[in-house]
Amino acid sequence: MIPIINYPSQEAETFLKKLAQRSFHGSAKDVESKVEEIIDRVIKEGDKAVIAYTRQFDWPEATPERMVVSEEEIEIASRKIDPAFMEIIKTASKNIAAFHEKQLEKSWFTTGSGGIILGQMVSPVASAGIYVPGGKGGNTPLISSLLMGAIPAQIAGVQDIVIATPPRSDGSIHEAILATARELGIKTIYRMGSAWAIAALAFGTESIRKVDVIVGPGNIYVTTAKKLLSGVVGIDILAGPSEILVIADQSADPDYIAADLLSQAEHDPMASAMLITTSKKLAEDTVKSITSQIDGAPFWSPLPRKDVVLQSLNNYGVCFLVDSLDMAATLANRIAPEHLELHINDPWKFIGHIRSAGAIFIGQFTPEPVGDYFAGPNHVLPTAGTARFSSALGVHTFLRKTSIIYYSEEITRSCVDDIAQFARMEGLEAHARSIEIRAKKF
Repeated sequence: MIPIINYPSQEAETFLKKLAQRSFHGSAKDVESKVEEIIDRVIKEGDKAVIAYTRQFDWPEATPERMVVSEEEIEIASRKIDPAFMEIIKTASKNIAAFHEKQLEKSWFTTGSGGIILGQMVSPVASAGIYVPGGKGGNTPLISSLLMGAIPAQIAGVQDIVIATPPRSDGSIHEAILATARELGIKTIYRMGSAWAIAALAFGTESIRKVDVIVGPGNIYVTTAKKLLSGVVGIDILAGPSEILVIADQSADPDYIAADLLSQAEHDPMASAMLITTSKKLAEDTVKSITSQIDGAPFWSPLPRKDVVLQSLNNYGVCFLVDSLDMAATLANRIAPEHLELHINDPWKFIGHIRSAGAIFIGQFTPEPVGDYFAGPNHVLPTAGTARFSSALGVHTFLRKTSIIYYSEEITRSCVDDIAQFARMEGLEAHARSIEIRAKKF
């Protein structure tokens, strides 16, 4: 089910090549023409197109009048949620807010001699759309994605925040999404999903407000729409299938590792669960534990998503055997995983060897779900190796930075010849004259 492979080796290279080719970015090419058609239709037809797609794929009785969830419906849904669960939501929200408040940037100015003032003005975008996947027909809502998208936007100072989420077949939205939106103070929730929701938020329709930034995970159609519309609207990242990489030595607990690998394998058949270890025995014990945990041990019942787990592990599960933790770091940086767990004796000393990872989980008592739901750092993370150059969704996603420049008359005139020469080197005579006219009148 999960091969144990030596690294470096040709077998390892074959697996790494297959891993790199699994990204949504590559497979999105197969559906780009369909998504382009959806986008074009939404631009031309507005509400009519959104309603038509919603009727076809989600809610057969969709109407423009009910596209926006009413305040009454939000209030009724909120009363149906277990108060104890809402306390969990409140605690998670506080943790997420506390972490993201540290990301706030301030405007700044510097002054130079002779009358120079330079600076950077930091300000939030005016509006943002949070896409929240419904999950399994709207019955397993990704509430955590709502928190991870909306709270950083609020901390950034975005005034207009809306939610788009696909409705269930009867037009309803899961009560937990509505209750969480109410807790966050978000009042505009659109019953729409997939690529037409992204297009509607990017361009606006008769009933849907255009936004400046769209964030949140989704299926290949959502990801492709965000890819095609990036530049028309700001986006967070192009998220592909989920992935976890555990680095472990002989001190690690194979049952913990197995459970953490399974936690990602259950996401999607294309999800990847990987272990890098210096111990062959640990690798073998982890594979045995994976098998027993899939069948239910020690929780007395098999995993509900067993079929998905088996597909994921058969396709993209692996244990790499390496000679040293230095080699483990080299391989991990090459993979640049979304989630990286360190189950080793001295993880704090080792962390300096890691250059590329979406998020790092330190020690065997910090499993990935701690970050997914509760700790505070954002769980919308770069995947498919993009952690080499990309970062998690955060407050910065909703901020604009505007340069401020002031030169006094004296300083500008002292720079005329230099700037004019620079401009003429680039063949831009009007640029040169724009500066020269301030030195003399013709």
